[in-house]
Amino acid sequence: LTSAVIAKAGLATLLRGVMLIFPFTFLTKRLPYCRGNFIPHTYCDHMSVAKVSCGKVKVNAIYGLLAALLIGGFDIFCISMSYTMILRAVVSLSSADARHKAFSTCTSHICAIVITYVPALFTIFTHRFGEKSIPPHVHIIIANLYLMLPPTLNPIVYGVKTKQIREGVIKLLFKEKDILSAK
Repeated sequence: LTSAVIAKAGLATLLRGVMLIFPFTFLTKRLPYCRGNFIPHTYCDHMSVAKVSCGKVKVNAIYGLLAALLIGGFDIFCISMSYTMILRAVVSLSSADARHKAFSTCTSHICAIVITYVPALFTIFTHRFGEKSIPPHVHIIIANLYLMLPPTLNPIVYGVKTKQIREGVIKLLFKEKDILSAK
């Protein structure tokens, strides 16, 4: 991966996000708002704002679902293709230790991906399909987890696999335990 390839991939990702998310601004702006401006959510996402309006939000819901499926689907496709190539390379390694180490790293990556995508998909789909069956407080809690869980757990997921970090945390915890027991 050269710097140019990384820059192009970053730019493509940015443009994809802007092009798919920017229309939400116009979709919500076109709606009539005749009720209060209270959003029963902890942050201002597209469907929460659209649902405050007294107009029809079907176009918003369809576009939101389409955007989520395009972004998530493309990401999952790219991740799957990447892991297919990685697994082919890992299986062809001659050393069992090297294969184990590579599979261990892949497991960390898959955990990070699941931590990111599962709450996001839950939030997206419950806005469109689960409104009646899922209590609002559960939806809000999961939506907040979607924002807080990945950045909180990623360092743990990757840190546990790094021997120096794992040993440093264990050393810190036992040092703290020794200090507390000495008092």
